[in-house]
Amino acid sequence: MAACGRRNRPKLLFFLFGATLVGYLIFFRHNSGDVSLTNRREAPGEREVEKREHLRKPVYEKPPLDVNALGEMGNAVKLNLNEEEKRKEEESIDKHQINIYVSDKVSLHRRLPERWNPLCRELKYDYRSLPTTSVVIAFYNEAWSTLLRTVHSVLETSPDILLKEVVLVDDYSDRAHLKQPLEKYIAGLRKVRLIRATKREGLVRARLLGASITTGDVLTFLDCHCECHEGWLEPLLHRIKEEPSAVVCPVIDVIDWNTFQYLGNSGEPQIGGFDWRLVFTWHAVPRYEQKRRRSPVDVIRSPTMAGGLFAVSKNYFHYLGTYDTGMEVWGGENLEFSFRIWQCGGTLEIHPCSHVGHVFPKKAPYSRSKALANSVRAAEVWMDEYKEIYYHRNPHARLEAFGDVTERKKLREKLGCKNFRWFLDNVYPDIHVPEDRPGMFGMLKNRGKTNYCFDYNPADEHLVAGQRVILYPCHGMGQNQFFEYSMDGEIRYNTREPAGCVVGDNISTYLTVQLCRKRRQTVPADQKFVHREDGSLYHVMSQKCVQAVDKTDNGTPAPSLQPCSPHSLYQKWFFEERM
Repeated sequence: MAACGRRNRPKLLFFLFGATLVGYLIFFRHNSGDVSLTNRREAPGEREVEKREHLRKPVYEKPPLDVNALGEMGNAVKLNLNEEEKRKEEESIDKHQINIYVSDKVSLHRRLPERWNPLCRELKYDYRSLPTTSVVIAFYNEAWSTLLRTVHSVLETSPDILLKEVVLVDDYSDRAHLKQPLEKYIAGLRKVRLIRATKREGLVRARLLGASITTGDVLTFLDCHCECHEGWLEPLLHRIKEEPSAVVCPVIDVIDWNTFQYLGNSGEPQIGGFDWRLVFTWHAVPRYEQKRRRSPVDVIRSPTMAGGLFAVSKNYFHYLGTYDTGMEVWGGENLEFSFRIWQCGGTLEIHPCSHVGHVFPKKAPYSRSKALANSVRAAEVWMDEYKEIYYHRNPHARLEAFGDVTERKKLREKLGCKNFRWFLDNVYPDIHVPEDRPGMFGMLKNRGKTNYCFDYNPADEHLVAGQRVILYPCHGMGQNQFFEYSMDGEIRYNTREPAGCVVGDNISTYLTVQLCRKRRQTVPADQKFVHREDGSLYHVMSQKCVQAVDKTDNGTPAPSLQPCSPHSLYQKWFFEERM
């Protein structure tokens, strides 16, 4: 028995050792399993960041930053030029209305400073669920450096996963650098395609030509002298994913045409409007729109768009009838499309987290002779009875040949679009709608100084107030000689927005124009006139009458406040509408 126990003892020890070893291994595996589980819990967050960073990678990375390079980080370029260099610089400006001499010295890959609301950086996107886009850039005789800086800017700021292609549309350019050299250059770039028009088409049809070969879900239109800010594309595509009937514009930052300084602004952007000449205007975001938005990074509704830069679902663009192909070259198409978007059930918005720099040329580099006909087409199709307000201020527009708009009117009927009154009430309630009572608008003519009219032509297109009203031979073209006498006794200069009102100054005796009162405010005393039955214009505050005078302090004939003289024809005024 004892011998048997001794013989089994080694077996028992071996068993105990084995059991201990197994227990240790089980314990170790259990604890290491906890560590692995912990690691697995931490890894997804890290991997998610890595995955997002990978998905937002652009088509091309920018070259390493050279802080000493001209124009880098959007800085102004200032050169000390000799006479020969200055001559070349002036030639480039005359040719393009942009300082291409400077542009050619700035890198095609330059970086821009951060100019957006800091909250924009915190926005996260599900890249795999966002729609893809095709960027369409139409050009005509564009300079090499501004065109290719636009292309590289798109490729170097747009996530590869979201950008299907960049489509360059040559609108029948005739400059040598845009022929074989351009084809050879872009052949080395991924995702860039070139299509050429066989005749001059103009912006509208050139863009449609480019759109016809795109493969992306969203059409993004850019001008050919732009630079894209970091993160410009994602907000546009995300908003269209949220609301397919939204047409979304980036904030358009100014790039100085002379120095190429990037003048981006991280504050609240301006929105688009128009005046009764059907000229696009910028103005501040109204208070009611500020209240509607819950966050500084929410989209901002805009009555109109500038026209050059916007994104739209390709399907929705076709549903809305694309562009009006009866429009020539450019000008007016932006307002027509804006009216159509709103009146036919869409929304037009500006996204504060999408910024694109744009070079606004010194002046239009080529003719805009068709802009008037384009505006008439917009008025005839979309403005209903309010087109008369436009015609009153542009009498020559009535005579303009504008083509056939039958199909565009059928489109409006087919889409069940709202009327222009709805647009004014619900989209642009801030615009002043003139009364235009018969016999109380048009040229304001004097009976004594025959064929002379009130004339107001401020030096700055964007500053309506502060200049003196003069007398000038009547030309019947509306515009700077169009005035309206309101039911509240104001002499309104309301071809532009905001409207200006004539002010009488009892000290200088001359008339100037200041901004009119806002809605529901009373008329300032110095802006109140009575147009009496005898034709005199009585200024209530000074108790004097408006008289046409030849001799003024600056030698220019002008209306002046003088003691009332019932029999003087120089104090008799009447309105005449040019039909």
